[in-house]
Formats: sequence, structure tokens, C-alpha cells
Amino acid sequence: MTLEEAIKLLRNAVKDSHLDNQKHIDLTLVDASVRADYEKALMFCRVQVAQGLISDEDLKIRLGLNA
Repeated sequence: MTLEEAIKLLRNAVKDSHLDNQKHIDLTLVDASVRADYEKALMFCRVQVAQGLISDEDLKIRLGLNA
């Protein structure tokens, strides 16, 4: 899995919050049969941030969480 693939997948699980137009990733939006793929993508992205390969802010922007 590449970072681009992980981001593309996770964008399907972005949901608007009821709090001040904030967005978040909601894995309950995806079918249970593919939820493990989304969890792996999320972990992959977090590892990329932890390793300094992408900033947390840039990841949020690319996921559509921070406009």
C-alpha cells in the first residue's frame, strides 16, 4: 500500500461532525467486510507521520479533514 492509496481509501470514511463543521474519520461508514483495509490504511498513515515522511497537518489536508 502506498500513501496515496491509503489516503484515497480513507477519504471514503470522512464524515462531517455535528460540532462546528469539523470532519473526522468514521470507520462505521464502511462495510464491515472491508473495515480491516481501512484500519490498515489508517495505521499506515499514522506510521508515515511518526517516521516524519509526512506532517500531521499535511495528512489532514490531504484527507480532507483540514480545509
